[in-house]
Amino acid sequence: MNLSLEGKTAIVTGGSGGIGRGLVCCLAQEGCRVIVATRDESKGAEVVEAASAGPGEALLMPTDVTDREAVASLVNEATARFGAVDILVNNAGGTPGPSGFVEAALDDIQAEIDLNVWGVIHCTRAVLPGMVERGGGSIIQITSNSGLQGEAANQVASYGGAKGYVTALSRALAYEYGPQGVRINCIAPGWIVPWDPSHTGEGSFWNRYGYELFGKPDEMAAAARTGKLFNVESQRIRRIGRPEDIGHLACFLASDRAGYITGQIISVGGGAYMP
Repeated sequence: MNLSLEGKTAIVTGGSGGIGRGLVCCLAQEGCRVIVATRDESKGAEVVEAASAGPGEALLMPTDVTDREAVASLVNEATARFGAVDILVNNAGGTPGPSGFVEAALDDIQAEIDLNVWGVIHCTRAVLPGMVERGGGSIIQITSNSGLQGEAANQVASYGGAKGYVTALSRALAYEYGPQGVRINCIAPGWIVPWDPSHTGEGSFWNRYGYELFGKPDEMAAAARTGKLFNVESQRIRRIGRPEDIGHLACFLASDRAGYITGQIISVGGGAYMP
């Protein structure tokens, strides 16, 4: 299917690894001009190189989405370089790690809210006026099954709460801005694993504690096939998800092929969540 995304300008936050890598590469493969917005310049540069194989192009713009002025500069520079922003993928997010809610440090909870909530607010507010003025645009929020299921937010309650906020916000914005031609949808990833440990930076969930707890990608893939990997026992599709599972759906939602879809939350988690 030709998604007709050639020449579209897209911003992907948190684009330096894991799901971000899949998003950037898939959009570039569809011919988009992709801005890789990340705090990890080294990994961001690797993603730009990986995306160069596609017909589109990618450009690194170091950005801290928790900084409102930095986000404004990002959108201004992207517009000056590539033209109006057609697609925003709010992918930047994360959690400092598993902890009981009462035991979690308040500074860690504040950091989760700053990244997962305020980062989305800053970026969405920065692109919306231009999309409304042009009468069109697509915003895709990468949320989490943690915002949909209590068990998926076990020991990461603040993270799940933050993602739940983004989901509710997105529905409200889809209702508010639909008449102006702006579509806003959420993708809620389940168990999405990088292809290789080298695809994630030092600040990622995987390098901070994920690989230590669950094993390396090949080990997780093998365990998932037998249903013995954490979280996979509840899935009906017994495999781990990969970054491209998110990237391909994001491309569809960004395209005019999804022009009648807004305000939706799609879980990509092998059937772990079935509302």
